[in-house]
Amino acid sequence: MNQHNAMSLKEKIKSSPALKSLAHFMLKPRNQYRPRWWIRTFVNPFYHKKGKNSVVCRRARMDVMPYNKFEMGANSLIEDYAVVNNAVGDVLIGDRTLIGISSIVIGPVVLGNDILLAQHVVLSALNHGYADVEKSIREQKESTEPIVVGDEVWIGANAVVTSGVKLGKHAIVAAGSVVTRDVPPYTIVAGSPARAIKEYDAERGEWVRVRG
Repeated sequence: MNQHNAMSLKEKIKSSPALKSLAHFMLKPRNQYRPRWWIRTFVNPFYHKKGKNSVVCRRARMDVMPYNKFEMGANSLIEDYAVVNNAVGDVLIGDRTLIGISSIVIGPVVLGNDILLAQHVVLSALNHGYADVEKSIREQKESTEPIVVGDEVWIGANAVVTSGVKLGKHAIVAAGSVVTRDVPPYTIVAGSPARAIKEYDAERGEWVRVRG
């Protein structure tokens, strides 16, 4: 099947509630997000790109569907009990990037090269609607806005990065922070909501405190 036909089929399924419901039933059990065993065993290993020497530990939970992209670069690692979910958007992981124990990545998320995610980090590009008080939040439309993490970023344990945030190269997120807005390159942020506390001064060749 060529790309044009594949896209036409995808749009046809999305536009038909009956076909969409059937497709979801075939891909995952009702009221669950993990793909069925046959998707995990016979589809995902051949459909998604996995770089040389990259490792997904045995106890990691890969909620990866074939209708969105999942890519993992060379020498990257997803540790035990981490969760990666591409159901609502692509998850693209660069080279030499670590997703730590029990961390969660919900697409659409783009992770560059040489990134460190410590333990229990949450990157969620998904938001739930809540405006209509006559409906439960579960019933309302979801929205997504990509999270983009630049090369060499370090995110400390228990930090949360919310949808739409971009982290610049060599940025550092302190443990326990909640990042709700973009972080410039070579900047350290901390707190909830996170704010800049240090930045790298190239002229002085050192990290300096941010006043204010």
